[in-house]
Amino acid sequence: MEYDLELNKVVKEINKNKVKTTLIQLPDGLKPKAVDIVKYLESKTNSKVFIWAGSCYGACDLPSGEYDLVVQFGHNKWHFY
Repeated sequence: MEYDLELNKVVKEINKNKVKTTLIQLPDGLKPKAVDIVKYLESKTNSKVFIWAGSCYGACDLPSGEYDLVVQFGHNKWHFY
């Protein structure tokens, strides 16, 4: 099954805020697509995109480190808080 990851919305947010560093956090089922996601985002923005390879159990599971933007992919609609 293919998912619409709404990468165009991520690109828009990165460019709108001139984000320099972005961290993507994916559930295990989407981790095989991580490199493709990074390539796409870096080709459309000036942000350096990093992959969180650790566990991801939802929005309360924030990774450590300093990033301008953390994008967590999951099973719900896209929201900015």
